[in-house]
Amino acid sequence: MELQESFSNTILYHVLSKEKGLRRRLPWYYAPSFLLLWVALFFAVVLPLFYRLPDRISIADEPLKPGQFVAERAQKVLYEFDRIGPKVVGSVANEVTTVSFLLSELEKIRSEMRGDLFGLEVDVQLPSGSYVVGTMTSIYQGIQNVVARLSTTSSNSSSYLLINSHFDTKPGSPGAGDDGTMVVVMLEVLRQMSISDTKFVHPIVFLFNGAEENPLQASHGFITQHKWAPNCKAVINLEVGGSGGRDILFQSGPNHPWLVKYYKQHSKHPFASTLAEEIFQFGILPSDTDFRIFRDYGNIPGLDIAQFSNGYVYHTAFDTFHIIPGSSIQSTGENILSLVRALSNASELYNTEEHSAGHAVFFDFLGLFFVTYTEKTGIILNCCLALISLILIGCSLWRMATVSEVAPGRISILCVIALGLHLLGCLLCMALPLLMAVLYDVSDRTLTYYSNNWLVIGLYICPAIIGMALPPTIYHSFKNNDKLSHSYHIYIDSHAHCVVLAFLAILLTAIGLRIPYMCMLSLVFYAVSLLINLLTTLHDRGYYWVLTVQIVQLFQYVYFCYLFYIFLVIFFPAMGRNRDSANPDMLIALICALGTFFALGFVVPLINMFRWSTVLLIGLGVITFTFCMISVSEVGFPYRAKTSVMRVNFLQTRRMFYEFDGSLSLDDSGYYFDYQDRRALRPLKDYAVNLTGLTSIDAYCDKYVMCGIPCFWSSWCRGLASAAWLPREKEVDVPGTLELNLLNKTVLESGKCKRYEFELSGPPHMGLYIRPLDGVTVEDWSFIRNMLDKPEKYSPPFQIYFSYGTDNSPFKFHIDFAKPDGDFDGPIFELGVVGHYVSKDFQRDETTLQFIASLPEFVYTMEWPSLFLRYIF
Repeated sequence: MELQESFSNTILYHVLSKEKGLRRRLPWYYAPSFLLLWVALFFAVVLPLFYRLPDRISIADEPLKPGQFVAERAQKVLYEFDRIGPKVVGSVANEVTTVSFLLSELEKIRSEMRGDLFGLEVDVQLPSGSYVVGTMTSIYQGIQNVVARLSTTSSNSSSYLLINSHFDTKPGSPGAGDDGTMVVVMLEVLRQMSISDTKFVHPIVFLFNGAEENPLQASHGFITQHKWAPNCKAVINLEVGGSGGRDILFQSGPNHPWLVKYYKQHSKHPFASTLAEEIFQFGILPSDTDFRIFRDYGNIPGLDIAQFSNGYVYHTAFDTFHIIPGSSIQSTGENILSLVRALSNASELYNTEEHSAGHAVFFDFLGLFFVTYTEKTGIILNCCLALISLILIGCSLWRMATVSEVAPGRISILCVIALGLHLLGCLLCMALPLLMAVLYDVSDRTLTYYSNNWLVIGLYICPAIIGMALPPTIYHSFKNNDKLSHSYHIYIDSHAHCVVLAFLAILLTAIGLRIPYMCMLSLVFYAVSLLINLLTTLHDRGYYWVLTVQIVQLFQYVYFCYLFYIFLVIFFPAMGRNRDSANPDMLIALICALGTFFALGFVVPLINMFRWSTVLLIGLGVITFTFCMISVSEVGFPYRAKTSVMRVNFLQTRRMFYEFDGSLSLDDSGYYFDYQDRRALRPLKDYAVNLTGLTSIDAYCDKYVMCGIPCFWSSWCRGLASAAWLPREKEVDVPGTLELNLLNKTVLESGKCKRYEFELSGPPHMGLYIRPLDGVTVEDWSFIRNMLDKPEKYSPPFQIYFSYGTDNSPFKFHIDFAKPDGDFDGPIFELGVVGHYVSKDFQRDETTLQFIASLPEFVYTMEWPSLFLRYIF
């Protein structure tokens, strides 16, 4: 009995000693190394894989690598494309020079083609048509598409694969990136397909469209009118939102997951994200692509692929050949060539509707491999993983109670406390970065990260970490010791994050989103580590469980850093053209906060493993303060010449307003500024730029149709409330004509409608603004009726945008106005007529050139002359 009692006392002594040791925290000096490990992983793993590109294949290498995409040849073509300069719809450069250039390149390909195996048909389409985009009716006349169809001589398939890019550019931009890179990729893909010994089943249509920036007119003209369009069963749309980098798949389908499966099987450098697709389709990014036109007007599924690096040069004069790396062209070319070879033999093309099976969830893992599954599978995975994770957490809590001899009720209370603290931490994780964004906006310091992106580490990421860690850190600093070891307390904190992810996955899945795959991934990694710990003794051996959790979490961390870095690279430059109506820092702060939540959600609780954990948070606070001080210095000034410019869009405008009696009530000139970012023109106040008299346009909106301003597209017109007018004394020299002729006016048979018939002629870009006066409505017009049939969505003033390519014949139209009393003797409506002299075919006057010269080097202007004629009929 004495021996047994002595043995029991010895065991109890060791158990108590072990339990006492488990309550201890790790020494504080391990903490900096722990935090630096995650920083090092980002720079050592995430960034190299993010920017990894294949070696460029040269023409000399081609005999050794037959059938492969040759980037050097594509670069040579791109150099010639770049030399043409800006290619604006209606300009000689776009309608004559570039079209001739493309036809010449196609003839070169024809001369090398295996004529015994393949046939190449080339067509130049000149469509005219109209559709509604945004809040305007877009009308086009005689724009151009260069279309080539490659088919095998033995093929009898009537299902075609469509590949699209555009050759027109924004005013002032040579467009080597947007979209010249994709034009030359298509040409080289066409060449490789045409010289191959391997036949393919389905003909391939290569569409080089000439009016994408107009916006999206040429793709509409093709898909609604071209003779080959009805046969096109799938599309690969190629875009560029920057200059170089990897190409990302950011839209697919819709409802055709087989396309993503082909991408998975055949893309050599996979780079894709369901999150990118849903963000783009939410309209957060200020861009659009032809993919929408093919989807909405052609009802054909496809893949939307784009390069996006270096978005600072997007739509500027700096988008040139010299900044596009050959390895980037090689990467995109290899992907597209492989996809085209696969899809041109796809059996699904015979009847794509048979394979319509819902949306796809897809993502690549660091570019190393690609994952895709159907939306239905995603729903099952999300719910099952959430349930499994919750069950494993329950097992873990039961194990803690058993080993520690703590009542399950007590464990449950601790778990609820941890969950509450973590939810508060998640709220602070989002709130603190957003608060920083608000403070910077109030102090007129937005976009401080625009040129020096690393500033977001201190401005937004550190506050997000502090917010997530603060509630549990305060709790662990002041709570009393109990039977449950400190290591178990930290494990419960990690469980709380898992519970949040599980319920978030279920909630987002119920809403119908596909982005819960991110929660599912986190749950997979955590569930695996928890299962390993439960099946071994690691779960109950102090902090040994951390090793398993963190080894598995390495994969989660690098993936989510990689994923959210994509969006920072996309959105950093985009905030310089996101207009001034919203605070751009809010979006950047939110991306940083969400990235912190997903990448570090299981890491942040471990801060409390170390002694003096509050000192770590103070250290992060010091980093934030230091970065704040740096950001308000010259380092935080957003703009840099040539590399990250301040975008200033302005039109040198002459306005002539005619009254009902034909008298001229206003004839003035000035500059109309369409603000591109939150800072508007305030950064110019310290420079020798004469902005005397600059006023808001908002005051004129009740007085004149469309505020008396020649806004260009619907996005410009929607932003008039924040635009500005700068009067100038010298009359703007309008470099062309603009004529509106009233052909006829007739009271219709009903006696309550009157028709006005007009003829409009002028530059390749013109606009109409129609505003009925009080008591008058637009009953009908010669334009498509979409806007009239949906009064709940469209209201006066109505915007009509008209452009032409090669066909400059006058545009005739009529408008029918209704008035209940049938009295048409007085004023009926106000009509604004605008001529935009966009391309460099039209000269700028000397006063405008002097004003541009007075702007600082960091300013890039997109400008042109315009004439606004206002009539009352």
